[in-house]
Amino acid sequence: MNTQEMLRILDSIARDRGISRELLIADLEQAMVTACRKFFGTLDAEEFQCTVDPVTGEISVFRYGEPLNLKPEDLGRIAAQTFKQVMIQRFRDDERQSLIDEYGGRVGTIVNGVAQRYDHGALIVQVDRAECVMLRSEQIPGEQFGPGDRVRAMILDVKDMGNQAKIYLSRAHPDFIRRLFEVEVPEVSERTIEIKAIAREAGYRTKMAVSSIDSKVDAVGACVGVRGARIKTIVDELNGEKIDIVRWNESSQILIANALKPAEVEEISLCFELGRATVVVRDDQLSLAIGKRGQNVRLAARLTGWDIDILTPEEFNKGLEILSTTLTSIEGISDEMVDRLAALGMVSVFDIEEIGADVLAEELGIDAEVAAQAVEVAAARAKEVAAQQQAEKEAAERKRQEEQDAAAAILAGATEGDADPDAAAAAILGAGQSTDDESESRADDILGGGSN
Repeated sequence: MNTQEMLRILDSIARDRGISRELLIADLEQAMVTACRKFFGTLDAEEFQCTVDPVTGEISVFRYGEPLNLKPEDLGRIAAQTFKQVMIQRFRDDERQSLIDEYGGRVGTIVNGVAQRYDHGALIVQVDRAECVMLRSEQIPGEQFGPGDRVRAMILDVKDMGNQAKIYLSRAHPDFIRRLFEVEVPEVSERTIEIKAIAREAGYRTKMAVSSIDSKVDAVGACVGVRGARIKTIVDELNGEKIDIVRWNESSQILIANALKPAEVEEISLCFELGRATVVVRDDQLSLAIGKRGQNVRLAARLTGWDIDILTPEEFNKGLEILSTTLTSIEGISDEMVDRLAALGMVSVFDIEEIGADVLAEELGIDAEVAAQAVEVAAARAKEVAAQQQAEKEAAERKRQEEQDAAAAILAGATEGDADPDAAAAAILGAGQSTDDESESRADDILGGGSN
């Protein structure tokens, strides 16, 4: 056996696989002991010992402490095969543990890799010497990589699967945004600017709240950069995903108003009992506050930790009026008590039904029987309001459908030359108006019972 060649192979494996040379030598010794036990047919684990000189590569075998003049080539085919199998298995175990130790300490950090292939929707990425996996749920929707493309991602998790180490990557996790800002914005990495909260819908939009511990440093301005240079780099990395930088504030009302930008907020009422914020905006700001498919208000709610209801002044006042009329009809509840409930953020009969009699009695200082009666009456009124809302919604839907059908019929007639083109245009414009009505109806759907 060429011992020097053996040592060179061990050095190469140690360098390429990231395994210590001493560990490989220990594996070699253990494999030799196993091969000797196989050759002599013994079950005694203490019968044989083996040492390998780390300088010369000389292998010495001992039996019960006595030197045994035995070389690997003397063991025969079966024992040699056992030696080979043990070596391969132990090398694989060492490599798996090496990967777990190395990448386990890098969880949450950004790495650069090369895309290899897709396997049942999961992207396989080569990162240094490790083959990593990016599950479909951790990919940005609509993003595709070809073989050889550069992939920048965050190490999400490292798991020991028994016979291999699984390293999971993510580009959809909110912390990926955090790490990108740490790379691109020195103030964030130096902790001068703190990222307080992140809400993200990967591939579409992200809201991030930031604050500065240095009054001379503008947190929002530093993250955006001169002429948007810093944030543009991050947006380009995310293939155009929108990022809203929100100024953090310890006041929940101010933070919610900031989170709902670019919409302008008129009034915010907080109900701590329900964890709900009722936000009043002008009619022309309603669609902006809600956002496309409710995205703006949904991300703002996740960023601030509050359930957010968006109402117009008319809806807000109507809800208060119904609440006041319902509760003041009960003996023992005055207008001042209703005003107190409104100040506590309970602005509709749905809220009274939800908080229950115990909280109502405690907040207003009324008898438990009066409180129970108030909740019962509010629940009954809430059902009536809900039924009315549903009826209005169905009527609006029928009207919209009728307008669309009429527009389609006129347009079909105009196409065949049987109708006036101006009438067809007017019908189409009318259908467009109904689309606006539909958007308002959709807003009511998002708000649910909170609008009364």
